[in-house]
Amino acid sequence: MEASSCSKAEPFALQVLGDSMQPEFMDGVVIVVDPEGVVRDGCYVVAWHNSEYTFRQYRFYDEKHYLVPLNDLYKTEEFTGPEDIKGVVVQQAGKRRKDRRFY
Repeated sequence: MEASSCSKAEPFALQVLGDSMQPEFMDGVVIVVDPEGVVRDGCYVVAWHNSEYTFRQYRFYDEKHYLVPLNDLYKTEEFTGPEDIKGVVVQQAGKRRKDRRFY
């Protein structure tokens, strides 16, 4: 019997660690990430940045790309752009946004 593996395009779940995305995403909440989700300004993403994966809100303005924490105690960081985004958050703790505009 062959071992099965997930497709690279299959949605996956992650647990949020820390408080950088509070109050919208509390420490320990589970999010579902779609690696083929449409990246738009304002959506929540998982990105590869500074040699690690990070969960932030994606913002694009003045022709620059930013990863923005929701908690003001953390800093907004400029990054290379959508090519480093590994997926878009489409669901949180069993609740799906109707418009999927932000996640």
